[in-house]
Amino acid sequence: MNLHINNDIVLEPLSPAHAGPVFDLIEANRSHLSEWLTWVERMQNRADFEQFVEDSGRRADEGFEAPFVILYKGEIAGRIGIYYINKPFRFGSIGYWLGEKFQGKGIIVQSSEAITEYGFNALGLNRIEIRCAVGNDKSRAVAERLGFQHEGIMRDGEFLNGAFIDLHVFSMLKKEWALR
Repeated sequence: MNLHINNDIVLEPLSPAHAGPVFDLIEANRSHLSEWLTWVERMQNRADFEQFVEDSGRRADEGFEAPFVILYKGEIAGRIGIYYINKPFRFGSIGYWLGEKFQGKGIIVQSSEAITEYGFNALGLNRIEIRCAVGNDKSRAVAERLGFQHEGIMRDGEFLNGAFIDLHVFSMLKKEWALR
């Protein structure tokens, strides 16, 4: 099911047909993306991303993630989804990225708002997190604009580019979202 945000932005469920175009976007933005995203170095060729899409589809079928491609004016601009879904405890974590030329247009804020709504209403989640590296001010601003609460810093929360980095942890509860 597509999530139509406005005339310019649509979230489309990730499918095998997206593998080539999304990998091309990754390749064109490799240095930009690898600054903050751990998985970029593992996507060395189209086959790597095709395997990722297949694995992601299996996790989606099992209810452990809800992966989408972000379309901006019909062009693939990036990805967003809810990952690490814990069904018994009803929580998940939003992850997102955009190609560099698509930044600064409000795409991620609007997409994150839509995916949060989807997580609470369609997936029945009670808690949604956004985690981002300390120093990644753009991602931090997304969580803050949406009213996610800053819970603290997860020390050495991720291994990125050969070193452990700290992560900001933000959260939103369904009852808080309803009061926005």
